[in-house]
Amino acid sequence: MADDLNIGQERKIGMSHPCFIVAEIGQNHQGDINIAKQLISAAKASGADCVKFQKSCLVEKFNSAALKRPYLGPNSWGDTYEEHKQFLEFSLDQFRELQEFATKQEGVMFSASAMDMVSIDELDSMNVPFIKIGSGDANNLPLLKYAASKKRPLIISTGMQDMSTVRAVYRTVKAAGGQFCLCHCVSAYPTPPQQVNLRVLDTYRWEFPDIHVGYSGHELGTAISVAAVALGARVLERHITLDKSWKGSDHVCSLTPDEFKELVNQVRTVELAIDAILLWTKSWKGSDHICSLTPEEFKELVNQVRTVELAMGSPVKSFQPNERPCYNKLGKSVVATRPLPHGHVIRDSDIIAKVSKDLD
Repeated sequence: MADDLNIGQERKIGMSHPCFIVAEIGQNHQGDINIAKQLISAAKASGADCVKFQKSCLVEKFNSAALKRPYLGPNSWGDTYEEHKQFLEFSLDQFRELQEFATKQEGVMFSASAMDMVSIDELDSMNVPFIKIGSGDANNLPLLKYAASKKRPLIISTGMQDMSTVRAVYRTVKAAGGQFCLCHCVSAYPTPPQQVNLRVLDTYRWEFPDIHVGYSGHELGTAISVAAVALGARVLERHITLDKSWKGSDHVCSLTPDEFKELVNQVRTVELAIDAILLWTKSWKGSDHICSLTPEEFKELVNQVRTVELAMGSPVKSFQPNERPCYNKLGKSVVATRPLPHGHVIRDSDIIAKVSKDLD
């Protein structure tokens, strides 16, 4: 059985503790620090345990061709991909401001996904309670080793990966002495229920019994995420937005503050039910109507059950067809860190993984 994973000084991830619920703000702040603060406040009011952003050093994450390519789609914030990403990227000082707002004013944990080694250093300097490694870097083994060297807990998403890669992730971080949680994830926005494959959680728990597992979801609604907790996910991550119609590819699969609050309530109710502490009842005059549902509620229950049935899927972790667009956009290639002479013996310091120009 996995030991508890300490997140900060007061929070633990483990089977005897409530699911650690992360509100992924990501870049849904539209490049506006005031909107970012509104999202932090909304996440706290919704019951999230933690708010999470994304941190990257663009020249470390992308090669020059990827940054200079035109980027003129409906979700663009600039003429080139570099201008677009720079518009959405907060400085380290702004990150510190957001961290102070979250932890001191709102009383909610703060962290971020680190997209490169520079960002890992920056988050480490902020003394974050954990570092998130996103799906795009799950197969970036040098980055995983470097993150593990910081001796902070890691939460690692595994979208766009097959089981052999997930095993390599496990071995790499274990060998580096890292404390971590693996999150099942499908990198499709939104993810169709039939491609979620919640049974992968059972596979992770069976193959990696000494660590805890989680779920990072991009599907519509809350039913699948709640089911993931019932299946043993000890970390749950969902995106949060103030407006699903805003520019940006993540908003459509994000939850509004009201939806996020409902998700938290559903998860906490399921946890109580699993522990046989709470029997949910609906009060109405007459004992025959205890636990009854209205016709509208029953219809919604049936819809949610059907959705979860579709989402159970296969226990085999594999690359899903709907992940192809994300892979084409963010898949990384190995490049040299400097010009290398003919016959040079390549060392770890000579190469780095970067996002190149679109693969499609």
